Amino acid sequence: MNRMLALVALILLSACGTPRVATIEEPIEIEQRQLDTLVVTAPPIETAPIPKNYTLPNYNPSHTQIIDLLHTKLELSFDWPEEQVIGIATLNLRPYFYPISSFKLDAKGFAFNSIKTTEGIDLEYEYDDKQVNIILPRTYTRDEEITIIIDYLATPRPDGGSDAITSDKGLFFVNPRGEEGDKPQQIWTQGETEHNSRWFPTVDKPNERCTQEMYLTVEDRFKTLSNGLLIESTENNDGTRTDYWKMDQPHAPYLFMIAIGEFAVVEDEPYNGKPVNYYVEPEYEEHAEAIYPHTPEMLKFFSGVTGVDYPWQKYSQVVVRDYVSGAMENTTGVIFGDFIQQTERELIDVLINDKIVAHELFHHWFGDYVTCESWANLTLNEGFANYSEYLWLEHHYGRDEADQHLMEEWQGYLGSVMNGGIHPLIHYGHNDKEEMFDAHSYNKGGAVLHMLRKSIGDEAFFAGFEKYLTDNAYSAVEVAELRMAFEEVTGQDMHWFFDQWFLEEGHPSISLSYDYDASTQEAIIQ
Repeated sequence: MNRMLALVALILLSACGTPRVATIEEPIEIEQRQLDTLVVTAPPIETAPIPKNYTLPNYNPSHTQIIDLLHTKLELSFDWPEEQVIGIATLNLRPYFYPISSFKLDAKGFAFNSIKTTEGIDLEYEYDDKQVNIILPRTYTRDEEITIIIDYLATPRPDGGSDAITSDKGLFFVNPRGEEGDKPQQIWTQGETEHNSRWFPTVDKPNERCTQEMYLTVEDRFKTLSNGLLIESTENNDGTRTDYWKMDQPHAPYLFMIAIGEFAVVEDEPYNGKPVNYYVEPEYEEHAEAIYPHTPEMLKFFSGVTGVDYPWQKYSQVVVRDYVSGAMENTTGVIFGDFIQQTERELIDVLINDKIVAHELFHHWFGDYVTCESWANLTLNEGFANYSEYLWLEHHYGRDEADQHLMEEWQGYLGSVMNGGIHPLIHYGHNDKEEMFDAHSYNKGGAVLHMLRKSIGDEAFFAGFEKYLTDNAYSAVEVAELRMAFEEVTGQDMHWFFDQWFLEEGHPSISLSYDYDASTQEAIIQ
């Protein structure tokens, strides 16, 4: 018998005795006792009895939201030789639900000059080099907004990295002291997963979301790029310039970005009046449209496929040196490694740029507009972006090219299983969030979406896209919300599919044998 059931039965039996009939003259006496905390743990039934060293399986929940970050304003300048960020952050926030008298922000490797209210009152704080706990002057409720101003110096330093993102430094200086010959001087950021808190204080979690303003003071020779629109540029008296970027649509802090360098900026045809532009090194200026191929056509195609018109203010793409990943879907400002920066002639027979441009663009619906609420649900970002590559190849180059790509994706997934183990697509048991960037979240996630498409049909599949995006716009989601969108569209119970393919691990293993009957000229497969 399961030990927990036995315990419940014992409690019930010990509470039962000869029944007594209550009367007005003889009221029931109730004895109340405060018991010590009772903790009951149990292994799966097949491993009973409980081993002495049993521990609960690893589980990574969504971040518990104590505060709701509403708006972030950053005023930044840079100490290039020391590779430091000089910043003033103005944060607007409020308690998420429960009253608070203090709250924590992620801020890794900071030195704080002051933390104040807008009235200039200094706030006490505690700091452990990773999070700062800010003590408020009183208790605030969820109906009240709080504004704080943090004057700080950030020194981004890496703690590690992963196969997908090789450094977690967050903000990178390229050739900061001009010691590397003709190599350009640049600053760029890489926020995913929770690395942007190395250069500005924030709630560095995927289920947080806020609007932003960015004031970037740089030497006048540099171009800058950030999320949203460039509102104005102000020339200063010391040879510097301050660019003011504004993003008035909320997005997750890991999607905040900046890129600074001596770029050429090439304007393409706007999409529905929204700027579309490309940042490249000056010698590649004439090749910019080949480096970022078919971007306006993709914007139109993906808007049609999703049923949601491209929802952001602009679309910019930039190539940087020494990038620590392939590319990153920062909202309205995608960063690419310089492996895509080639001449038009070199790119004639290369489809990698098509696929990576499609992938990062599709994230602006799946990942930026609707965001996974925890890294365990990462395939809700990456599986869709991965499948966008198939959709684009199918649309622009034909079904054969798309199917060839899908086969390669399956081979990548199956190869990873042989080399590195297996886990569910929605993987709450990961040991490190960086592990989620693997051939499960990407390759298998995209292939499972293709299987769902073939199961329910194209019309229902793409209607499910629209339902999911519309219902969950500007919010964080888990896989249940995707399932419910497809259920509402099709009228079917989709638990059977999502439980098997998203919440359980594995894949079919099929053995085939074949023969050939020369007399009938038939191949026999069994």
